[in-house]
Amino acid sequence: MSATTPVCQLIERQADACRQFNDYRGWLWVAPPSDPWLTAQAPGPLWSADLTLVRQWRAVGLTAYDSLEPEIATPPGAVLFWPKAHALGEWWLLALCRGLPAGTPLQIVGENQGGIKRVLKVLAALGLGCRKLDSARRCTLFETRVGPLALDPDALWQRFEAAGLTLASHPGVFGHGKLDDGTRLLLEHLPHELGRHGERVLDVGCGDGVIAASLAQRGAAVTALDVSAFAVEATRRTLAANALQGTVVQSDVYDGLADDGRFSAIVSNPPFHQERAIDYGPAARLIAEAPERLERGGSLLLVANAFLPYPDRLEAAFGRFSILADDRRFRVYRAIRR
Repeated sequence: MSATTPVCQLIERQADACRQFNDYRGWLWVAPPSDPWLTAQAPGPLWSADLTLVRQWRAVGLTAYDSLEPEIATPPGAVLFWPKAHALGEWWLLALCRGLPAGTPLQIVGENQGGIKRVLKVLAALGLGCRKLDSARRCTLFETRVGPLALDPDALWQRFEAAGLTLASHPGVFGHGKLDDGTRLLLEHLPHELGRHGERVLDVGCGDGVIAASLAQRGAAVTALDVSAFAVEATRRTLAANALQGTVVQSDVYDGLADDGRFSAIVSNPPFHQERAIDYGPAARLIAEAPERLERGGSLLLVANAFLPYPDRLEAAFGRFSILADDRRFRVYRAIRR
């Protein structure tokens, strides 16, 4: 089996140049993409905020850390897959320098169009040396060593005000540092009565927690879900910052729900990107399985880019739906379980 993603193809090339993958055996793999070649090598433990990826590694018997502050067994080295959000890459770098012994070899790989070459300036600013190991597949691989840093990764958390709330924000969370226009449209067109009487309401893909907090502010009994550990922590911080209550769970769509109880409403601004590729999978599951999670008469309320093909999915799942708002960029849909 060969690697399917460019960054893993570069790592595969590096391993081949060393004549065996064993040079990476036991290394820590940090925030990699989903690539069957990588898990097939059984290279070592994973550290990722993505629950879907964590489950893939655990399914083949590999260790996977899903906490933002795990107790990591000391590896011989680590590979950090640099994300397109540079501030998120900086968080991973700071977290590795805090969590691993000084001097641990660290390789950093990323796509050129994703800005991997900026890593040179980031490392220089932190006082960490660096050398280029390889480049291919429009990707570059750098090598450095972990060292003690004065900066705390927690410093990259931010707070900002929006929708009458104090919101916690992190580079790894959708809409970092601002209220997304689609979410704003959704909040402006939520039915007035929604959540006013303590009804159970579910926020799927909670992000920074603005929807969950808005619903809790109305008096709803809120459960919030997200596949990202960063989003789960952001939502918890947002609720706490506004003295609001809610249950927040890391979950792949509905998988993490602890019971089969139904909700009076499901509210969501569902993702449709996985890095730069369009991925309708989570939104498709959100819509298709929603009737099973709703009380009779309960509503699915979601906002989406106007070009996305959700009307057909809503009609297939619910029979009919309505459009509560349409500003030509985004649409707010409502579908009711009959």
